[in-house]
Amino acid sequence: GLSGNPIALIEALLDQGTTDLSVVSNNCGVDDWGLGVLLGAKRIRKMTSSYVGENKEFERQFLSGELELELTPQGTLAEKLRAGGAGIAAFFTQTGVGTQVAEGGLPQRYDGEGGVAVASAPKDVRTFAPGGRAAEYVLEEAIVTDFALVHARRGDRHGNLVF
Repeated sequence: GLSGNPIALIEALLDQGTTDLSVVSNNCGVDDWGLGVLLGAKRIRKMTSSYVGENKEFERQFLSGELELELTPQGTLAEKLRAGGAGIAAFFTQTGVGTQVAEGGLPQRYDGEGGVAVASAPKDVRTFAPGGRAAEYVLEEAIVTDFALVHARRGDRHGNLVF
């Protein structure tokens, strides 16, 4: 997307020469803006995202087998990050039941010739009955990151931010 990008931090990461990044973001930016800058410089190895439709370079790299993708529903992505930060290893959700998210087979890397080189594995699905209503739930593992780049209008030396 185009809003809330930590542009100065992305440019510093680019200038530093960091490569082989595994990035978690709800999107992968657009060509030449936001994460698209890192993508264009081929610094990103893997994207975990919920939406990837606005970046032509992402599409090219993904379909040519240069980039790995873990496509995750938006709410699940947010909860996976929250859980990781809270020390929760995994959680169950109804989101994705009956789809390739749960059943596996979702392309994660192509071979560059139109074939799927790596597909997602099936996830554990269990039935629970909260409130007396039985339903299936998919087990999702938390995401724990090494660091985060965030955009804020103002911050202090204690880490307090104003968005």
